[in-house]
Amino acid sequence: MKDRQKFEVIESRQMDQIRVFHDVARALTSSLELEEILSAIMNKMAQFFGPERWSMLMVDDSGNNLFYVIAVGENAESLRGLRVPLGEGVAGWVAKTGNPLVVPDVRLDPHWSVFASKHADLNIQSIACVPVRSGDKTLGVIQLLNSKLDLLSEYSISFLRILCDYAAIAIQNARSMTLIQELTITDDCTGLFNARHLYTMLDEQVCKGAEFSLLFVDLDRFKSVNDTHGHLVGSRLLAEVGNLLRRALGPANAAFRYGGDEFVALLPGMGKAAATGTTLALCEDLRRAHFLEGDGLSLSISGSFGLATFPEDGATVADILRAADTMMYEAKITRDNVAVAGRGLLMDRLPLAASRSSR
Repeated sequence: MKDRQKFEVIESRQMDQIRVFHDVARALTSSLELEEILSAIMNKMAQFFGPERWSMLMVDDSGNNLFYVIAVGENAESLRGLRVPLGEGVAGWVAKTGNPLVVPDVRLDPHWSVFASKHADLNIQSIACVPVRSGDKTLGVIQLLNSKLDLLSEYSISFLRILCDYAAIAIQNARSMTLIQELTITDDCTGLFNARHLYTMLDEQVCKGAEFSLLFVDLDRFKSVNDTHGHLVGSRLLAEVGNLLRRALGPANAAFRYGGDEFVALLPGMGKAAATGTTLALCEDLRRAHFLEGDGLSLSISGSFGLATFPEDGATVADILRAADTMMYEAKITRDNVAVAGRGLLMDRLPLAASRSSR
């Protein structure tokens, strides 16, 4: 009778595990949202092991510490934003070594009994902390404190490891999707957004109906750089110009490589006056810069800038693109100039205008 009851308990537990696997697998295939999938995994894990407190931490990009992705239980709110250096504490030790840590009773473990005593506020009685790994790389850890002690058997820990494998799959899938998305919207040469993403962002801005400005930039005499130094140097120059645009415009604005030696800047919430000042400053930054000094060169280049503002100069995506592009071609008549829709050329506004003839 006892053997039969024991078998029925084991069979019931195995069925519970199968249901958990089914639910987690369904979450993996029904969503690509990392937080949603990890929450599903952690919730199932918590239901199965019944910990008082549980959390998931991920290794940051620098690989030096962990940060909390999910935390549930007492003092969970205080953990948000907290960083745990690799090697420190339970999670830090597991992340650094890549080894799981299972302590059914911390009082019986010399090392972790000392740790529990030093952190009496955590009231640690048992620990189950397992690394989330992909290949030989630790992506994070899942930590359960004060779980049901009878569930911390080797069999149950194997089950916990399988759930960690599911978490690793979710993280890798999310990272792959992020990479794919970045590749589809990013220009290979400069690292800026590409023209495809420009149209997407313009659609979003026009739908919002809020004021924004659009800037077209064409590099002057770029062909002569390719003819003199070769296309490899030309590509490196484009990349450095892209970096200059990104730095000068800042995180509130977006820079794009439109094609060839043409760039575009999207300035959300920026009216004509402010956008004109930003454009003049950018024009000046470009003219003063020396490129490819790390390659033993010191190249200078100027640009022709065309600026238009929504909705003043165009109420649709096509209209605002056409307005900014038209202004850029007007600036190209003299080169090294800025043309603004409704205002024309601003050559007299540029303090280095006298030097144009030498460029």
